[in-house]
Amino acid sequence: MGGSGSGRGYQGGKDTTSDMRMLDVRRLQRDGLLTPGRAFGWQWTRNGEEVASIQIRTEIDRVMLSYRSRNNGSEWQPMEYAVHLQWTPCNLGGRRAWFRCPATGCGRRVAILYGGSIFACRHCYRLVYASQREAEDDRARRRAEKIRRRLGWPAGIANPDGGKPKGMHWRTFERLTAVHDACAEASLAGVVKWLESMKRRQRGVRDDADEWR
Repeated sequence: MGGSGSGRGYQGGKDTTSDMRMLDVRRLQRDGLLTPGRAFGWQWTRNGEEVASIQIRTEIDRVMLSYRSRNNGSEWQPMEYAVHLQWTPCNLGGRRAWFRCPATGCGRRVAILYGGSIFACRHCYRLVYASQREAEDDRARRRAEKIRRRLGWPAGIANPDGGKPKGMHWRTFERLTAVHDACAEASLAGVVKWLESMKRRQRGVRDDADEWR
């Protein structure tokens, strides 16, 4: 089946990282697939169905990617090229693998490559993280929910707060609670602001309709 051919060149617009298919060198290393001489297929699925695949062959300090790609409904084109690996030592022993972005003029050391016409880093594709497109109140809500999970409180900032988890220092608990309350307040203020803007918009629609009756 065709590879990453999503129709995007690697100088595309500001999509998010979640819009693209990812190839994570950490996953390959964790699964023991970076041993020279390995050859295997890699698939992406959606709702349990395969939507794209590539073939990968591991060589010394590089992997060879092989797949088909096409742009804007054009003919499928075979793609095969090397992505070089770099290894760095870990603090507790062993070593960690990195990709070197294969895009012309790049070569950044990255953990993840994103699939368009070629696999390249997020800088080459000018991608942003999904969280960067969130409104401030959404980020605040997400941070508050993260703290609630850490504290073992029920999800949802509208729900009652819980007590201090067993074994947590009071200083840590008070600090997390203060951050949670500030984030929850900011999130709720954003919701109120959004509701007010929707009301104004609806009033504006009604006023415009009155002028044209």
